[in-house]
Amino acid sequence: MKLLVLIRHAKSSWADTSLSDFDRPLNERGRTDAPEMAQRLVNRQLKLDCFLTSTANRAKQTCNYFAAAFKKTEGSIIFKQELYLAPPQLFYKCISDMNNAFESVAVFAHNPGITEFANSLTNTRIDDMPTCSIFAIKMKEKSWKNFAKAEKEFFFFDFPKSSTGF
Repeated sequence: MKLLVLIRHAKSSWADTSLSDFDRPLNERGRTDAPEMAQRLVNRQLKLDCFLTSTANRAKQTCNYFAAAFKKTEGSIIFKQELYLAPPQLFYKCISDMNNAFESVAVFAHNPGITEFANSLTNTRIDDMPTCSIFAIKMKEKSWKNFAKAEKEFFFFDFPKSSTGF
C-alpha cells in the first residue's frame, strides 16, 4: 500500500513587492498554520518516508515545518523545480519517478495545479485547496511507476480552518 499526501504551501507574504512570486516567504499566518497542520498529520500516526517539494520559497518553508514535525533531515527532502505552478501532468510524472522504497510521499506545491491534480485522483472533489491544506490518498499498487493507472482511494482532507478534516 502506498500513501500520497498533497500539501498546498502555507499562506505567503506579499509585504515585499520587490520579491518575485517564486521568492515570496511565508507570512505570520503561514508560519503558524504550517506547524499546526504538520502536527495534525503527526497525530494521525502516519509515517512519511519522503518529502517532495517545489523549489519556491513558500513551498520549501512549508515543507521544512512538516519535515521537522516528522523528525526528518533535509536528506529526506527532494526539491523539484518543475512543481512550481505545475499542471497535473507534471505531478503524475514526478510521482511515477519516485523510488519504490518510499511507501509514503508528501508533495508540497501550488494552486491551481495541486487542486486540479487532487481532483483527478479519485471521485472526491474539492473546489479549492486552501493554503496549507492536506489531501491524502492510498493506493494498493506497489510501484510508483504504475501510479497514473492505479486504483486510488480517498483517505482524508484537512485544512487550517477545519476542526476535524474529513
